Amino acid sequence: MNRVAFTIFNINIYWYSLCILFGVIVAYFLITKEARKHNINKEVISDLIFYTLIIGIIGARFYYVIFNLNYYINNPGEILKIWNGGLAIHGGIIFGIIFLYFFTKKKNLKFFKITDICVPALMIAQAIGRWGNFFNSEAHGGITTLETLKKMHVPQFIIDGMYIDGNYYYPTFFYESIWCLIGVVILIIIRRRKNVKLGMQTGFYFIWYSVGRFFIEALRTDSLMLFNLKMAQIISILGIIIGIIIIIYSRKKENYNN
Repeated sequence: MNRVAFTIFNINIYWYSLCILFGVIVAYFLITKEARKHNINKEVISDLIFYTLIIGIIGARFYYVIFNLNYYINNPGEILKIWNGGLAIHGGIIFGIIFLYFFTKKKNLKFFKITDICVPALMIAQAIGRWGNFFNSEAHGGITTLETLKKMHVPQFIIDGMYIDGNYYYPTFFYESIWCLIGVVILIIIRRRKNVKLGMQTGFYFIWYSVGRFFIEALRTDSLMLFNLKMAQIISILGIIIGIIIIIYSRKKENYNN
């Protein structure tokens, strides 16, 4: 699999970077469109997206580096090379949420209003961004067979891409991408309900993504580890609990569409 999409002036442009960029563009469009419906100032929402994106990328990289600290201590020049992969979505979510909390406080915005606006776009961006893992031949599962992948109705071009160093691998990036897209459809249905409460979409996002990630992570071979535990599964369990708490709490809140 060729990681380079094209070259300009001897500078390689990687598919991984393009997938992330495309996901960001789609997310920006969706967030700004929804924010207009709620009469949120365009400049405020642009600042929110810009700074949350920067903080999120820093957080995603920091999280990944921390759990691969021995490698990066010996190879410090690799820390900034995010085009080679190594952005942990959980780190981006954690740092992004912390920033959003303080940003909404400063701008006198309702925190769950903003997160509800953002989560469908975030999930679409995650679905798109996962394809960067495909081009980097990473975030896949264990060894499997061609017959198994065909029985699972995995598209042929993905099967071909999952043939790495003489073996076929489970395309876990693909499973997560599809899971996220299904989640977006459900979120859109939830959003269109007249009586959906503030925070329900955010709570659903935490539950839906965390459930899928927990089981998908079990198949992956490149997980970030905490002792003998897969860190993504630990965070997923916490995410499910947080999502349930948010939904229970949201029942006391006003309607999202007010």
